Amino acid sequence: MKLNLAILLTLFRIAAIPIVVVLFYSTLEHARPIAAILFGIAAVTDLLDGWVARRFNQISKFGEFLDPVADKLMVAIVLVMLVQSNPHWYVDIIAMVIIGREITISALREWMATIGERANVKVTMAGKLKTVLQMFGISFMVYQNEFLGIDIYKVGFILLMAAAAMTVWSMIIYLRAAWPYINLDSEP
Repeated sequence: MKLNLAILLTLFRIAAIPIVVVLFYSTLEHARPIAAILFGIAAVTDLLDGWVARRFNQISKFGEFLDPVADKLMVAIVLVMLVQSNPHWYVDIIAMVIIGREITISALREWMATIGERANVKVTMAGKLKTVLQMFGISFMVYQNEFLGIDIYKVGFILLMAAAAMTVWSMIIYLRAAWPYINLDSEP
C-alpha cells in the first residue's frame, strides 16, 4: 500500500473520531463546539479525498475500501453519542434509520459486487444530498450551544430529520436499481 494525499485525508477522518469522542464528553469550556468543528473538518475531507484521488490519479483499491469505512464509522459513532446525550425516541429513530440504511446499502453494494453489478448501485445525487444534510446536522447537534441567538442544536436536528428522509429515499433508489438482480426464487 502506498500512502498518498487521498488516503491520508481518509486516515485523518478516522483519526479524528476518538478526538471528537473525547471532546464531546469533556467538561472543558467550548469542548462541544471544538468537537463539532473537528467533525465538520473531517466531513469536508470526505469531499476532498475523492476529488484528490481523481484529480491526481491517486485512486487505489485500499482507498476505495477505506473511504466508506471512515464515513460510516464517523457517522455511526457520533450518532450513538448524540442518542446517549439526548435519549428521546425521535433521536433514536433517526439514528436507527441512518445507521440501518448504511448497513443495508453497504451489504447491497457488496452483494452486487459479487455478482458483477456494483456499477448499478453507484452513489446517486440523492445519496450525496443525504450525506451533506447528515454531516451538517450532526455537526450542529454536536456543537449544541447557541450561536448568535440561534439554537444550533435545533437547526442540526431539523437537518438530520431531512437527512433521515433522504436516507430512506436514497435507499429506495438503490434497492430499485438492484431489484432486477434479486431473484427470490433462485436456490443458492
